[in-house]
Amino acid sequence: MATPMTASTFLDALHAEGVTIAETGNWQTHNRAGHGAWGPVNGVMIHHTAGTSGIVDYCYNGSAALPGPLCHGVIDKQGTVHLVGNGRANHAGGGDPRVLDAVIAESYGDRPPAPHQHEGSAGAVDGNARFYGFECVNLGDGHDPWPDAQLEAIERVAAAICRHHGWSAKSVIGHLEWSDWKSDPRGFDMHDMRARVDKRLGHTAAPAPTKPKPTAQKYEPFPGPAWFTTGRKSPIVAAMHDRLVAVGCNHYQSSKNKDVIGPGDVASYEAWQRKCGYSGSAASWPPGPTTWAKLHVPNS
Repeated sequence: MATPMTASTFLDALHAEGVTIAETGNWQTHNRAGHGAWGPVNGVMIHHTAGTSGIVDYCYNGSAALPGPLCHGVIDKQGTVHLVGNGRANHAGGGDPRVLDAVIAESYGDRPPAPHQHEGSAGAVDGNARFYGFECVNLGDGHDPWPDAQLEAIERVAAAICRHHGWSAKSVIGHLEWSDWKSDPRGFDMHDMRARVDKRLGHTAAPAPTKPKPTAQKYEPFPGPAWFTTGRKSPIVAAMHDRLVAVGCNHYQSSKNKDVIGPGDVASYEAWQRKCGYSGSAASWPPGPTTWAKLHVPNS
């Protein structure tokens, strides 16, 4: 058992392990305090997202049914770890106490005991209190690839946390090893990942080779049509609102709560799509990639 790291200690540990980091919002203080315990911590849990669009924003904010943060970090396919929370996060849910005991003791063989509990079952224990959680961008269909950069980032993140707390790689598990309802991560084997972490822990922490920093994008990339759901709150929505007003497609009743998608966004964006030459159903909500690119929504 261990006391959870502070935000600054967590950041230092990741940097020391050579993790490429992007900090999101007020991640240092963003958590589910007041909704259950955070700590003592016992391990690291790996998940897949089952989607690829707007993931960082979603994991930061969550939803009405499951408020964010939904993990501590999102690991994208390029190997960047987007920090979205520090403290209790809604990622693990209920799981098997035998698995927790095996992780605490680091006493199992290749794999923890098979779980027979899940969120809401009679014998489940609260994993949100005990595990650092990382969502990895992948469809989770068994076909979506896991790039080497992403797998290396998972390895480095897990090793950084284990190194700080003095844990072995047996403190790193997948969500499917915690709950009998879960199948993530799918597409790589957690036993193999633990072997990678174990090998890394046998060496002094070493930063990854320096890579040239990518040029910052001037405009917000298209987040995908499924991202544009009524009620979604994001700085991207506010930036879109301002651009629609600027290009003369203002169908808003007011600018109050302009960072939340509502009927004014629908009407204004449809006006923009008509201004771009679309008509009929082709001009209807949600936004498409071509008109989004032309709108030049500034990067938030």
